[in-house]
Amino acid sequence: MKIEVIGPGCPRCQQTAQNVEDALETIDGVDATVEKVEAQMEIIDRGVMHTPAVAVDGEIETEGDIPDVDQLVDILRSA
Repeated sequence: MKIEVIGPGCPRCQQTAQNVEDALETIDGVDATVEKVEAQMEIIDRGVMHTPAVAVDGEIETEGDIPDVDQLVDILRSA
């Protein structure tokens, strides 16, 4: 599974990335990589209008808010 945290690296994006890491720690047996997408043109090319955003395997799952750990666990388990 490929998880991308999309945003310019602001504190909200950093918190989102931390929440993704925390969510992954609570799920056993998940094989995932986490990447940060910070380049402005790449963010625009993906159609993200509000950061931070989280994409799982190329699909935008959240946009414009900081998802909490429980929300991310639900998203990752259903992916």
